[in-house]
Amino acid sequence: MAARLRRVPRSQRWIEPGQLKDSPLPLIPVILSLLLLGAHFLRAGSAPMVAAIIVLLAVLFVRRPWAARLVQMALLLGALEWVRTLVRLTRDRLEAGEPLLRLVVILGAVVLLTACSTLAFETRRLRQRYGVHPPVA
Repeated sequence: MAARLRRVPRSQRWIEPGQLKDSPLPLIPVILSLLLLGAHFLRAGSAPMVAAIIVLLAVLFVRRPWAARLVQMALLLGALEWVRTLVRLTRDRLEAGEPLLRLVVILGAVVLLTACSTLAFETRRLRQRYGVHPPVA
């Protein structure tokens, strides 16, 4: 005899708003940006910078305001590093007479991703997570 499947009420099928309070989803762009920076420094052979990126990834687990601000500052500096890299590689390609549109589009997108990742810490969910601006009771 086959077991009967119990029908779940519609109200229990969906995730309630409070259930995603500690979700790491808002941190995905931040983690991706840090991983891209780590790969960039690894390719450049800068072991201390790769170690710094690993430390920053670990700092994301610290739920304190200083941790959020530290990662934000690192992401802003990372965006500046990407701009510096974009300018250097564009200059090199121009001197060599090589096409540069694809380079500019890709690195421009990486610059935007890294810079916009700093804004993730300004969302309500991450402000609460890191206690940056605690809600007034």
